Amino acid sequence: MKSTLKLSALTCASLLVLAQQSQAELSSTVNLTTDYTFNGVSQTQNDPALQASLDYGFDNGWYIGTWASNVDFGGEDDTNLEWDFYAGKFLQLNDKVSLDVGAAYYTYHGDSVSDEYAYPEAYAKLGYSSSLGTSEVNGWYSWDYFGQGGGHYIMMLAHTFELADGHDLRLSVDRSTSTDKDKWSWGNDDAYNHYRVEYMTSWNGFDFNIAAENTNLDWDTADERIVFSVARTFSL
Repeated sequence: MKSTLKLSALTCASLLVLAQQSQAELSSTVNLTTDYTFNGVSQTQNDPALQASLDYGFDNGWYIGTWASNVDFGGEDDTNLEWDFYAGKFLQLNDKVSLDVGAAYYTYHGDSVSDEYAYPEAYAKLGYSSSLGTSEVNGWYSWDYFGQGGGHYIMMLAHTFELADGHDLRLSVDRSTSTDKDKWSWGNDDAYNHYRVEYMTSWNGFDFNIAAENTNLDWDTADERIVFSVARTFSL
């Protein structure tokens, strides 16, 4: 499986929204997107996805949640569902600096071998807010990526500008790296880069996102694309 790209998922946006909750709250978010991409690569063979989460944020900064999406890895693999679980803590270190740390566990379903893909991941996200917007340095690490026993990490730099009240532009670049090419790789590559520009706004309780992204992988599921999504969060 090392050359079959697995692109799992806790999206940065879902964790950021959850982490910024300032009081205990149970919520659910439903998201419809034209393509489920993770680090610029489609996990649905360039097709749409329906996603949903159930999250609980405590007033002391701790949070727990679960998230699910349809997936399609192509070929003879009949895996059709990704179901993830996560927990962490958001720390507001001062009026400008924040830290979000936690762990996630990804599971897959639909094929007789889907359960072999399950794996853990740890993450840390450092944010800095100023009059110019919010800057981020984010990292993710797994010691058993996609159940193959190899290490894998992602490093991301991002910045969000407020264009106007309720209108934001986010720029990000990230690099995915395998620490053991014999256990996991992207074709002949042990790493690849991903670039993304996204516009975010809300209207009548719905959150809208349109993004342009690309990678340096030479794949039809990882080439330049426009992704549009609309989400609605419900307090329970």
